[in-house]
Amino acid sequence: MNRIYTLLSLFFILQSCTQTKTDYLRDNSFDLSSKDFDFPQKDFKIIGFGAYHGSAKTEDVELSLIHSLTKTGAFKYYFPEVDYSKAYFYNKYLQTGDTLLLKDLIIHNGFHVPQERTIEAYEKWKKMKKINDELPVENEIKILGLDLMKNYKYVSKHILELVNGDAQAEIKTVREIREMVETDTTYFTMGKSSIAYEKLQHLVIDFEKNKTLYSSNVGNMEAFEHLMNNLKASFEENQEREKTIYDNYVALDAIHNFKNNSQFVRMGFFHIEKSREGKEGYPSFFTRLIENGIYDKEEVLSIIGYLTKSKVVWEETYDNEGNYSGFTTEAGFGIGDYEKEYFRGIQHLKDAKLSDETLFRLNLPKTPYAINEPDLIDVVMQDEASNSEAVKGMSTLDFLDYAVLISDSKASTPIYEMK
Repeated sequence: MNRIYTLLSLFFILQSCTQTKTDYLRDNSFDLSSKDFDFPQKDFKIIGFGAYHGSAKTEDVELSLIHSLTKTGAFKYYFPEVDYSKAYFYNKYLQTGDTLLLKDLIIHNGFHVPQERTIEAYEKWKKMKKINDELPVENEIKILGLDLMKNYKYVSKHILELVNGDAQAEIKTVREIREMVETDTTYFTMGKSSIAYEKLQHLVIDFEKNKTLYSSNVGNMEAFEHLMNNLKASFEENQEREKTIYDNYVALDAIHNFKNNSQFVRMGFFHIEKSREGKEGYPSFFTRLIENGIYDKEEVLSIIGYLTKSKVVWEETYDNEGNYSGFTTEAGFGIGDYEKEYFRGIQHLKDAKLSDETLFRLNLPKTPYAINEPDLIDVVMQDEASNSEAVKGMSTLDFLDYAVLISDSKASTPIYEMK
């Protein structure tokens, strides 16, 4: 009996190996632009989507994924690439539809990811609100932020949302923050030379000395303590970003019970790689979740987007007085499909695509992407060192479960161009 089982197993392995990668992709492809698109997996704890920043159709791809998953209530929490306080105000936008708030949030996104400070990101959130408004109350999306702080404007505003009205005048450190927020000329930059830095540091020190005072004047003490911990960490030099993201996830899990409430992550694709690039590689957020036993690898799904024949917004430009004056784009270097810099195996995606937004499932049992060839993760570079040696002998499935090929996308447009 064991011999028969072994022979059958060998047969299936050989059979899967005879299928080319292009044939496999054609058999396991989905048109994300189709109204009938249905994401093939619903049983996961956390799912991430990431791609190179700054290309317009990337936002459409994310919306297609979110729309499909929310139809069945497949996730509860959404993590954009922002800090805890900005996430709070994105929730406020979803509740109120305040487009002036949304525009300012998108502008401040630029402190985290400059290429996401775009009109396309703004329009994506408007469509997200429409999706959310059509969901049953129990399936509505809740926004949470894991990233480190890059600017103190929405942190300061968040503090005032959490502290009761009368206490904002009675507690000196909070009163100073309210006055700072009400002053239109305040700059909320990071660093010891910043007024905001000084006022917020005073608040953290006072909070640690007088927790009883604050606990009786704060509506949501769990949220306030988490915010204070993030503020305190922001005062440290050389704060480690990936560790901060992971630590914030663990802290918020204690509040929101993530193991029983699945989540969707939208971050740059490094953050959602499921393995280190080589034994000594720096661990991403998703890698830390797996290595630290938060989830089994099969409970974590990673979707990485790849660009072809596309452009990305590259830099905003400013005049000598610091006023916005325009922007630049890239169509070669920086998109991952360029003769001097491309992902190994991207041609297979191009040969099998169904549309300009094609999703490929890579993680089925008979997949050729399980063998020790790092397609779609090894970056082949002509003039510079790449990650090829680090990922040598690893498989695609060590890192991701799905690939999306995004074709013929225009570059995103900075929100400063919005009329």
